[in-house]
Amino acid sequence: MNMPIDKTKSVVKNTFGGFKQFVLRGNVVDLAVGVLVGGAFGTLVTSLVKDLFTPLIAAIFKRPDFSSLMFTINGSHFLYGDFINAIISFLIIALTIYFFVVLPVNALVARSHKGDIPLDPTTKKCPECLSEIPIDAKRCSFCTQPVE
Repeated sequence: MNMPIDKTKSVVKNTFGGFKQFVLRGNVVDLAVGVLVGGAFGTLVTSLVKDLFTPLIAAIFKRPDFSSLMFTINGSHFLYGDFINAIISFLIIALTIYFFVVLPVNALVARSHKGDIPLDPTTKKCPECLSEIPIDAKRCSFCTQPVE
């Protein structure tokens, strides 16, 4: 069963045309860039924690690594030191991201929206059930009470 060459070219062109359209859609490209930048940022934050903040903790507590802390019950080893290391790493990473990413970005967004004029409201609250309803509604769609 052989297909004519023109029909084969058409099938291949349509298939790859659809694939090209899928790949070049904005959200796919944005997602790929986000994953790559996120991976690079993760490496940066991990290095910051490992190379700067962990030695700082070691200087304060005189113990850079808690992984040797454990206890044994009936031959089972409970490595609670590894858990302490994980908690400390999580807290340091969360604090680092908050102070070096979230706060600066929030400050930039607030600065860029400083001169914005507030938009006219499109909804209002129902005086009876306090649900959000369209501004022009004569009756609440939730509790069916008439509204002014």
